[in-house]
Amino acid sequence: MNFGFTEEQNLLRDQVRRFMTEQCSMAKVRELMASEDGMDKALWQQVADLGWLGLTVPEHHGGLGLRWIDLTVVLEETARGLCPLPIASQALSMAAILRCGSEQHKADWLPAMASGDAICALGLYDEPNWIDPAAITLTGTAAADGGIAITGSKPFVPNAMGAEYLLLAVNTPDGLALAGLASDQAEIVNQPQMDRSKPVARVTLNDVVIPRENVLPMTESDLQYLTDVGAVVITAEMVGAAEAALHMTSEYAKERIQFGKPIGQYQGVKHRLADLYVDVESFKSLAYYAAWTVDEAPDELP
Repeated sequence: MNFGFTEEQNLLRDQVRRFMTEQCSMAKVRELMASEDGMDKALWQQVADLGWLGLTVPEHHGGLGLRWIDLTVVLEETARGLCPLPIASQALSMAAILRCGSEQHKADWLPAMASGDAICALGLYDEPNWIDPAAITLTGTAAADGGIAITGSKPFVPNAMGAEYLLLAVNTPDGLALAGLASDQAEIVNQPQMDRSKPVARVTLNDVVIPRENVLPMTESDLQYLTDVGAVVITAEMVGAAEAALHMTSEYAKERIQFGKPIGQYQGVKHRLADLYVDVESFKSLAYYAAWTVDEAPDELP
């Protein structure tokens, strides 16, 4: 196993850093965080044109056919600048379609998502602190036309305010499934939280009938997989944000003068910074390894 990045991956990292510096500065990030949905369609299209949305999508479905470690590079660098665009949500939605969808679903949905023409949000669990199939409480019943009628709500759906389509985990008469629907079929209410770069919303459905062809069967194994790759995605973003915070703190320690010296020269400060550096490097290695296992050693991913 080689933990070194390839030349292409390093070029990708440089490309993302330039984009964040030139197109998505902190002033732009603050502007987007102040908006209701955190979206900028022009910026989103630039991301799509760079190919970042379709990194893990096969080429015959409009993507680049690359690996999860490549996606990790993008997420780490966009999170370093707190980019609020739903790149992670789009990646997880496409992972759900690749895992649970039919060949027709993939052919119909993935090209539009990889090109940025369709934005999709994925909602799995209905409890904030419970990761288990039983934590999916949204339930659908058989409709007269063969579809699934859903009444209820799903909280904490990431980026739902800016999405045009939703994939929601639901219990059906045939078992667990993902229900695909247009966002205008649901009532979507923003749920304020501490991190405004990661908007979440409550999605409420009132007797919404999902056609049978838009219901993707999902096993407990599929749910576990989506949970695991979700952890990979979020951890990759946390790596980038943590590295940025550590860099800012280190730079401040060099500039802040106390008792005639930069505070970084005092043991009480530099030892703390050293500890933080070791911590960040440690969980960075684990995150890279987890991303590697998605493609190369799936049995080790959990």
